[in-house]
Amino acid sequence: MGIFNKFKNIFTGKSEEQKKEIEVYDKGLEKTRKEFSSKLSLLSKKYQKVSEEYFEELEEILIMADIGVDTVMNFMNQLRKRVKHENILDTDDLKEIIVDEMFIIYVNNDVIVNKINYAEEGPTVLLFVGVNGVGKTTTIGKLAYNLHNEGKKVLLIAADTFRAGAVEQLNLWAKQIDVPCVSKENADPSSVIYDGLEQALKEQVDVVLIDTAGRLQNKVNLMKELDKMNKVIGKMIPGGPHETLLVMDATTGQNGISQAKSFKEITNITGIVLTKLDGTAKGGIVLAIKESIGIPVKYIGLGEKITDLRVFDIEKYIYGLFKDL
Repeated sequence: MGIFNKFKNIFTGKSEEQKKEIEVYDKGLEKTRKEFSSKLSLLSKKYQKVSEEYFEELEEILIMADIGVDTVMNFMNQLRKRVKHENILDTDDLKEIIVDEMFIIYVNNDVIVNKINYAEEGPTVLLFVGVNGVGKTTTIGKLAYNLHNEGKKVLLIAADTFRAGAVEQLNLWAKQIDVPCVSKENADPSSVIYDGLEQALKEQVDVVLIDTAGRLQNKVNLMKELDKMNKVIGKMIPGGPHETLLVMDATTGQNGISQAKSFKEITNITGIVLTKLDGTAKGGIVLAIKESIGIPVKYIGLGEKITDLRVFDIEKYIYGLFKDL
């Protein structure tokens, strides 16, 4: 039995609550699934037998799904090897193998860690980075809401003092969720972080979420700024920041990959938050991120509601992508 059939068996026997969770993935990946699965099904009807023409068209479909050229080339090499080794002739039989290989690409013999690395004692500090317009502040608000609902004592720090309205936006989220937010207009970001962490220690906060400026045009300045922030955090909270999460907009596709590579060069990224995955037909970007950057996706945005930020689950993702096959 292939990986995908195992997923189908697992997800059909779930509790009502777990089924609702799977439905969120189904709905969020609808655009990608319609585009991707339908093309794959049509390809199997067009070519009943595996051929070089079939491989060429499959390659094009994968690239159009924004899986990324390098990832697609590696994938196609593996697929050709399996077809030859297992003597697969029928394209219908190949659909299951395609799903298997996609799962293998993401996992790549790694232990996939999609959980937050919580501090053993004292506040856990989450630093958020990413360019403007990707939904960074909104992501912080949604994650703060989830953590607050889990019973954790949460504090927000508005260290994006560069963008007009960023401080105000984070304060609005804090009021909506009923959590404190430390902010100062036109102040040095590191001094705001210092004040915020001082308050977090005093009030015995569980999780601190820090918003940062989203500019990437001048890497040198941003590197210096992030370095200064990391030093302030590390001095006040041993081991902090415990996570540096890069927020990316799924609709920007391969442009998002180049942003991720740039951020990886200037700071230690521990995980990706992929927003607006429901708004694109190119959800294959998830596979491209892991393959080309080597950083796990920890959260995905599957809608506009406050409850639509989800911990990323590769099994639910693969199921949501291919369930119509």
